[in-house]
Amino acid sequence: MTEEEVQLLNDIIESRRLNCTESINDEELYNDVLTCPVHFDGWSCWPETPAGSIANQSCPDFIPGFEPASTVFYKCEEDGSWYFHEPFNRTWVNYTTCVNTDDLSFRTIVIIIHSVGYSISLVALLISLALLFHFKSIRCARILIHMNLFASFAINNFLWLLWYYLMFDETELLFANQPWCIALHTILYSCLISNYSWMLCEGLYLHTVLVWAFISQNNLLIAVILIGWGIPVVTTLIYVPVRSLMGDGEELAMCWIKESRFEIINQIPVAATIILNLFFLINIVRVVVVKLRKGPAEGQGSGASSSSIQALRATMLLVPLLGLNFLLTPFRPENNEPWLYFYDLLSAVTTSFQGLCVAILFCFCNGEVQAQIKRRWSTATFRPRTNSCSATAVSYVRSSLPNNDKDKV
Repeated sequence: MTEEEVQLLNDIIESRRLNCTESINDEELYNDVLTCPVHFDGWSCWPETPAGSIANQSCPDFIPGFEPASTVFYKCEEDGSWYFHEPFNRTWVNYTTCVNTDDLSFRTIVIIIHSVGYSISLVALLISLALLFHFKSIRCARILIHMNLFASFAINNFLWLLWYYLMFDETELLFANQPWCIALHTILYSCLISNYSWMLCEGLYLHTVLVWAFISQNNLLIAVILIGWGIPVVTTLIYVPVRSLMGDGEELAMCWIKESRFEIINQIPVAATIILNLFFLINIVRVVVVKLRKGPAEGQGSGASSSSIQALRATMLLVPLLGLNFLLTPFRPENNEPWLYFYDLLSAVTTSFQGLCVAILFCFCNGEVQAQIKRRWSTATFRPRTNSCSATAVSYVRSSLPNNDKDKV
């Protein structure tokens, strides 16, 4: 939900609460009969109800995923008190009948896609990290940055799966609002930001070595490591105290999963990452196209189209590495719009399988990694070693440039 939608929802709820409070002073409907008092449950106002009966009314029409045509029930106990739910340790209204089952089924599918995607990506990322750690002979600044990116993906995927495993169908944990639950949610947010910051580091590194060929690799590596892990740490150190000290009751409840005024602290580095990486990608493609046109193909009829195709291929390979697939994320359709389901499915697939995509493109399809695997396989099986390699996005960009360039990645 957007901030405007959240504010509108809060305004509606506050208005209903005030109306309910005013109705308490109305004339009593039941004289000399034990009743449950007028009660506002947070969404609906329940009138005075005789003990031992069940009150009902139409489901709220302002809650996403609810069917207003359905009916919600609230039990008034024999002793004149509203039904108390022991596990939740609070009075409880049965809103389960309001849920749009079709929408619930779709949301379940989306969660399954996320779970499967994150699980497969986690396995692929761990294998990639193991390979890159093992093959020390190919270790360089570019590979080290890839390894940090893979690690940020793996940690984020694992924590998402852990959060889903602990919290799905366990809403009482959210209501309990334990410190460990708040800490887990905060760490999950921090790791998500680290994921974006390392995608920024990938873009910064590639852009720097293409545009400024003679820059010190060691200094550049130190800078990107500070950026990659420094941004999430600094952001979290600002976000947690600010929300803890300035948040209201709603913002400090339910393990901090509800949107708050302070989300902007986390959103700024994410938005900055996407904008900067878009700039890096545009400039990288520009540099590649210029250098390709100065290469051997210059003067040939197919030179322009060939360089355009090569630049397009490099661009497509860099999109998942730089996280530019998230450019579509801010443009979520409004509720009940026909494109909403398609958007949510596309978002689930691109988000959860991004780690797998990056692992395939920049480890399993990395020519250096493949050559090392073939060399080890040849040694293990006593076969003559053969040379074979295929390019990653970075090596592809560099190998596509004219041979007279001295700078290498």
